[in-house]
Amino acid sequence: MFDPCRMLRPPSLTFLAHFLADSPPPKHSPPPFTRPDSVFDAWLASRTVPNHDGDLLVPGAQRQLNPHNTRLALYLTRHCTGSFLKSLWGLNPLRTTLMVSLNIARSLFPAIRGYSQLYALIASDTFTWSRLVYLIFMEVSRRMLEGLLDAIATSNERVVLESARFYIEYKQMEHRVRLDVPTLADPTIRDLLQESELFSRSFSGSGFGFLSPLDFLQVFSLLTEILSHLFLIVSLTHAASHYGVLVLIILSATLPTLISSYSMSISPPDTQATTKEARAVDRLEKMRNLAYSDSYRPEIALFGLGDWILKSWSSARKIILEAEETRPYHAADFAQYNLTDIVTAVQNIPLFFLLKNSSACLGSITVYRSSIQSIIYASRALVTTTQMAFQGIFLMSSFCASLELKPRLQPKEQDLVPYEQGPSGVSIDIRGLFYSYPGSAEPALKDINLSLNAGETLAIVGLNGSGKSTLAKVLLRILDFDRGSIEINGIDIRSFDPSDYHKHTSAVFQGFSKFNSTVKENVGLGNVEKVGYRPAINQAVHLAEADRLVESLPSGLKTVLETPGFEFISYPGMMGSRHQQRHGLSGGEWQRIAIARAFMRATEPHVDLLVFDEPTSSLDAHAQTQIFDTISKISKTPNGERLKTVIFITHRLSTARRADKVAMMESGTITEFGSHEELLAKNGTYASLYHASI
Repeated sequence: MFDPCRMLRPPSLTFLAHFLADSPPPKHSPPPFTRPDSVFDAWLASRTVPNHDGDLLVPGAQRQLNPHNTRLALYLTRHCTGSFLKSLWGLNPLRTTLMVSLNIARSLFPAIRGYSQLYALIASDTFTWSRLVYLIFMEVSRRMLEGLLDAIATSNERVVLESARFYIEYKQMEHRVRLDVPTLADPTIRDLLQESELFSRSFSGSGFGFLSPLDFLQVFSLLTEILSHLFLIVSLTHAASHYGVLVLIILSATLPTLISSYSMSISPPDTQATTKEARAVDRLEKMRNLAYSDSYRPEIALFGLGDWILKSWSSARKIILEAEETRPYHAADFAQYNLTDIVTAVQNIPLFFLLKNSSACLGSITVYRSSIQSIIYASRALVTTTQMAFQGIFLMSSFCASLELKPRLQPKEQDLVPYEQGPSGVSIDIRGLFYSYPGSAEPALKDINLSLNAGETLAIVGLNGSGKSTLAKVLLRILDFDRGSIEINGIDIRSFDPSDYHKHTSAVFQGFSKFNSTVKENVGLGNVEKVGYRPAINQAVHLAEADRLVESLPSGLKTVLETPGFEFISYPGMMGSRHQQRHGLSGGEWQRIAIARAFMRATEPHVDLLVFDEPTSSLDAHAQTQIFDTISKISKTPNGERLKTVIFITHRLSTARRADKVAMMESGTITEFGSHEELLAKNGTYASLYHASI
């Protein structure tokens, strides 16, 4: 390694050299640059806070412009920007090419104005009023044509951006619904997805400041504009008097301008959304809420709602895009042209009569003033845009890195084993199972051991916080486990594709989802393939003993349910519409809806594992008996042969008597396991709790 202390030095500096060699490095010296191995590593490295070991910037925070981040930006540009821009160009090749061409052409307009014949006429000795009126008319016409071209460019740019935004939002949502709970529990992954969301929102001009993916193109356009103005100034500057005038104008241009620009602009009238558009917006927000809310994640995974969410979101988004594309243009779209330069030129006419001997400089004054001001404004915009483009590189990298994420529960392709259904449910064998929630020092599950034969019913009982619901989620492959093993039909559960495994299960979670939708959809999502099949929904409602509840609602199955934490937003055109009215349910009524949702799939022949976590906690004893009778009925044939394995969690020990086996959980472990009679005979904790409950 190169060491500067070993270089030849004068003898008089020997002591100082040894002192510097032995002294520690400066406290605030920048860390050495390490080449990242991936886009994700580069993104993560950009979030480090200088001189604060271990601290990371909050999602969306601006990266400091320093050598270290500049190197990271160059790395990301090489490994991410090219492929990303190529993907966007492939969406609309012709429109994207036109957008780039028009932006470059528009950057030349200010300099072209400098060569206006109007300015030359004012500065010449051949001044005539008729010629002046004619050139003013031509100048206004030219500006209107520029405004029309601006309108075309803006309209085309909007189409390109909306197409790109649709693509990015779809890809992001597609990947978001595929990610599982363990992956999303990682704080770094959540920060990555949050910055990716900021990047996708920047395509509409909102989100992270005024960030736009066109920043890189804008930098090039601004540079072109500045260079064209400089070329114009140089081409007009010949005599010493010109240099004097140029210096004076530069000095005056640096002072704050006192005259605001005049712009002929017409504000477009407010447009009202149609009922169809408003419903599409409402649907769009519902789907985004499903995709991004952690509370829905277990049931989205279990019931395989990912494709349905993407299809619903895509159809609603297309309705909104079609409405925006067909919206008529207004005068403001092509009448926004600035007449400041013309007014400034005309103002020089009185000076022409007063300073006729110096008239050769008047045209130059106008050109100089316009060009210098344009250079100043463009330079300011260039600095701002460059900074935003620098930040945009890192936000873009978060989007690219998020697409590379893999669900942690997904097995490697070489380890994948297809799920094979048994004739009478599934057998379960758990050995030495441990699980800890992220960030928790105390395991939620400790040394869990149990065996369950195919078709048997297991009741899991215990006090609150003993780990019952956690064990259910691990068995359903919603959560992973840290140590131990789970075998389903003799196969390691980690060898199954979670989506394949979930197709053969149905469940009611203790914290079940309350979807902001109709009763029909809340129930039908338990079997999304039959979400529109009325007989299947009616059957599930009947099995959940919810017929009377549905009949009491204002619109029956079409009643939109009011969900906690969701604030409905009304839109113009929706006033008085029936779908705006929402109906609230009690805890017990919501629980019946959740049970009906589970029964949508539980009755299917390919489902052989049913898990119910406190399914009747809000129901009375009579309703509870009816529900468990139904569970027993659908898990067996009419002849009494076992079809499905059933696991239910309950705090009512009288219900546990129905099960073939009972697992008593305390402090995250199973302390007693056996049949109801066997546990009573042990006279342990289960027996004490049971006798106290009757």
